[in-house]
Amino acid sequence: QKKIEVKTIRLTPRTGEFHIDIGVKNARKWLEEGKKVKFMVRFKAREISYPELGTRALNNIAEELSDIAEVEQKPTLEGWRMTLMLTPINEKK
Repeated sequence: QKKIEVKTIRLTPRTGEFHIDIGVKNARKWLEEGKKVKFMVRFKAREISYPELGTRALNNIAEELSDIAEVEQKPTLEGWRMTLMLTPINEKK
């Protein structure tokens, strides 16, 4: 039985482009190793009024990694968090 590790990268709706790029770079490395990657956008206070900011950021990340990963779970809002789960393409049968 093979255990699949899930790595989590936390962001906020106001996370800068530089930090998002670092997260994408790390995610690419982990996906190449066969690990799943979960991006989590945490909303604070009034940021929850603008969930489209989180959706836009997560969709951009999924598009950047579309060459080596596929979306297992689309961006969904659960309480104060929005999550996106990516799976390596070669893992699926």
